[in-house]
Amino acid sequence: MTTAVQARQIAPLRTPTDLGADATRDIAAALNRVLADVFALYLKTKNFHWHMSGPHFRDYHLMLDEQGDQIFAMTDDIAERARKIGGTTLRSIGHIQRLQRIADNDAEFVTAQDMLAELAEDNRLLISELRAAHAVCEEHNDVATTSLIEVWIDEAERRAWFLYEATRR
Repeated sequence: MTTAVQARQIAPLRTPTDLGADATRDIAAALNRVLADVFALYLKTKNFHWHMSGPHFRDYHLMLDEQGDQIFAMTDDIAERARKIGGTTLRSIGHIQRLQRIADNDAEFVTAQDMLAELAEDNRLLISELRAAHAVCEEHNDVATTSLIEVWIDEAERRAWFLYEATRR
């Protein structure tokens, strides 16, 4: 029989939780995929914020700065939620790259309209991935994580809406 001290030495990062090993594994994996996408979306949003140009520069620049702040604010909550339930989280840029589903954009120049349209699509992709993570959390009765995800879905829907409206002619 393993003592509590021996168990901590075997798995020093395992935070006690009542969710069970399968739930911890599945939810932490879903959260890490979302976190990788959130970091990718954050950097792309800031990239476009920094490289915005054109007649609506000020409005778009400020909107993307605000959206970037909102996206970045999610990162700590996502990672800490994975840790709270006994999982681990991302450790490097390489780890993010292996998990992210939102594509990078390294183009030398992107028009303002293309930037906004791409970010709108990326936010919609994030919404889809958040819904998938929500389903995993529901399956394991993790109401705390589902509650957080619902807020993040609402925020992403608002960002997608604003970006869509900004691209209408």
